[in-house]
Amino acid sequence: MVSSRRVFTGRVPLSAFARLAGLLADAEGECRYEIEFGRDPSGQATVDLVAEAELPLACQRTLERFLLPVSVRQRLGLLADESEEGALPPGMEPALVGPEGALHPLDLVEDELILAVPAFPVKPGSTEVEAVWNDPAAAVEDEHPGTHPFAALAALKGRKTLGD
Repeated sequence: MVSSRRVFTGRVPLSAFARLAGLLADAEGECRYEIEFGRDPSGQATVDLVAEAELPLACQRTLERFLLPVSVRQRLGLLADESEEGALPPGMEPALVGPEGALHPLDLVEDELILAVPAFPVKPGSTEVEAVWNDPAAAVEDEHPGTHPFAALAALKGRKTLGD
């Protein structure tokens, strides 16, 4: 039996990924990808995806721009319906195809790049900032030594007239 695997390779600018753009410091750079379509031994339609990029991110510690090298390798099982997910072999992630089997390969690449972005990007080698936090309760005590913070409210309550 002849294998019917099809491989597509290319480069795409990061600016082409609209959903990813909101997570990046800017859209400079490109992503290199390889997408291979085929079937596994059980007949399941698959996509083997490799994507490599340097994502420009803003460090949450220093607010400086830095490049995060990303290399993604993923095996996806193409499904027409979410209910088929249980039939996928272990290690294979689901990918839903649209009506009539429509699939946008670069959407798969973008999905994987989005998943590779850390929730809190930190530039490698940046030093941790140690903030000194003042205790608000201590500040109140310093302003009015010996006074309870709710003493003014207690005094107002004490002045309450019988007609209220």
